[in-house]
Amino acid sequence: MTQIDFYSGANDKLYTACLLSAKVVQQDLRVTIYIPDTETAERLDKLLWTFSSTAFIPHCRADDKLADVTPVIISYQAEPLLHDNVLINLHVGHPPFFSRFLRLIEISGATLKDTQAARKRYRFYKDRGYEIHHHKLEDA
Repeated sequence: MTQIDFYSGANDKLYTACLLSAKVVQQDLRVTIYIPDTETAERLDKLLWTFSSTAFIPHCRADDKLADVTPVIISYQAEPLLHDNVLINLHVGHPPFFSRFLRLIEISGATLKDTQAARKRYRFYKDRGYEIHHHKLEDA
């Protein structure tokens, strides 16, 4: 069964996704960051290049020719899914394919709208019997 972790209170969800992606890559796992649109993909791509002055996180988009060998995949579509390690969801709703992954990371921002959407996703997973681990972020 997919392990689900909720990280709540993120002031910057994209930056938090970068930090968590770096941790996943350090564990020699692959991560797909599921984002809502191409604009977010562009912002995340730039941030992954610049968020740390001392680390580089190899990443590309799902349609890149090197995606099958790249640790971090940025995708705004359900297909192609190139691995089943870790999925970071930045969509408002739950990813319809989340159960294929070993681990799902949900990031909730600090706004009321984002918190309400995260609560809906939390209930969705809980109603289906998933054990959920919650992590409160401080200044993330």
